[in-house]
Amino acid sequence: MEKNEFTVTRILNAPRELVFKYWSDPVFVKQWWGPAQFTSPQCKIDFKVGGQFHYCMRAPDGKEYWNIGNYREIVVPKKIVSAMYFADQDGKQLPASFHFGKSDFPDEMIDTVTFDALEPKKTELTLVRNHSLELAKKFGELQGWEQSLDKFENLLLNI
Repeated sequence: MEKNEFTVTRILNAPRELVFKYWSDPVFVKQWWGPAQFTSPQCKIDFKVGGQFHYCMRAPDGKEYWNIGNYREIVVPKKIVSAMYFADQDGKQLPASFHFGKSDFPDEMIDTVTFDALEPKKTELTLVRNHSLELAKKFGELQGWEQSLDKFENLLLNI
């Protein structure tokens, strides 16, 4: 891991193909996207290289956080590379300062997610993001990803 990246890893008791599907299909993403107590009332995905996505994360207090992005690389069922940006509900890109005020949070987030088969029914999911662990901790992003992965794992366990 480089200094300007942070990594979150989870070992999941599910086959790689299923983990990949639940990560990339909007029907499932809508069920796990966002930290604990958050919902995802909208999730649109055009899952192809160059395709776009548009997600909404709704906080318990009703505040909505929208993201847009595009897929830069897809290797089924092994890897997804995407760029993500803050946005409004219409898909207009916004700077990170829209949510955080003047800050050092980046406007562009590059995610590399890999899916490694450990056994026929066990997968290691690894997400690497293009900014530091310190920054992820400062803005609650690391905790948010851990909680999102808890929801993701629970969804897989209930299939």
